[in-house]
Amino acid sequence: MDHTALISSLSSERKTALTTRSDAAGLRHLALYVGAISLCSTAIIVQIPAWPLFLLPQGILLVFLFTLSHECTHQTPFKSRALNEIVGHCIAVLMVLPFIWFRYFHLAHHKYTNDPDRDPELAGGGRPSTWRAYLIYLSGWGYWSGMLGALWTNAFGTPQGSYLPKRQFPAMRAEARIILSLYVLAALSLFASPLVLWVWLFPLLLGQPILRLYLLAEHGHCPPVANMLENTRTTFTNRLVRFLAWNMPYHAEHHSYPNVPFHQLPALHEDMAAYLKSTSDGYVAFTQDYARGLDG
Repeated sequence: MDHTALISSLSSERKTALTTRSDAAGLRHLALYVGAISLCSTAIIVQIPAWPLFLLPQGILLVFLFTLSHECTHQTPFKSRALNEIVGHCIAVLMVLPFIWFRYFHLAHHKYTNDPDRDPELAGGGRPSTWRAYLIYLSGWGYWSGMLGALWTNAFGTPQGSYLPKRQFPAMRAEARIILSLYVLAALSLFASPLVLWVWLFPLLLGQPILRLYLLAEHGHCPPVANMLENTRTTFTNRLVRFLAWNMPYHAEHHSYPNVPFHQLPALHEDMAAYLKSTSDGYVAFTQDYARGLDG
């Protein structure tokens, strides 16, 4: 059974329950998440004893906002469309991830998941297959250079990508220019205080390798087939990781039925668990397995 047949087999009542969105659930999760960032930020700002130890947790919390932005492209974290848009655009600034551009990039990824010729996530050579490429990937160099390049192109050139609708070019241009303007202001603030460096920029660099390891598990070593139960991996992990990633470790479930909001993915997993083809027992197990397949 492939993912389309599996989803079709669900009753209309079950589908309605699974796809019900909730501002309350989204805001509750967001409040806890922002609270954790605020605690780390406060520890860094007031420089409590051993405050540098908070830089890595701060970075992990910041970079994993990527998973929330990803959900906002589907309009699922919150029932309110406006709330999804606002949150997505705020994360765009924090993560160097232009939200309008990312929406169409990500939807193309869903449409052509793991297709080596059409999945935009595989553009530029695909996932790392050598140790050198793996270490460069983990550094985040590809992400930062790619996103800054996309911002500059969107702001002052023509947005690149066959999946990008031309009607959205003006909005992408405006978005990119606003984000770049905010970055100029952030850079100027460094003349007055290093706060931006310690609370935002340095933690982002520290956290990015953790996000890279997490993201590699979503489709790495999965076959290039159309069935989402095979081309996407669900990784069994603990509550903390699921909290950080807005339940996206249930990734085959998400790809099979993208309209299901994050808080309903555990319920969808109950329906799909017996049919999953690509799974891993944790991120350490996946990373060890992936590393064994790397060339020297």
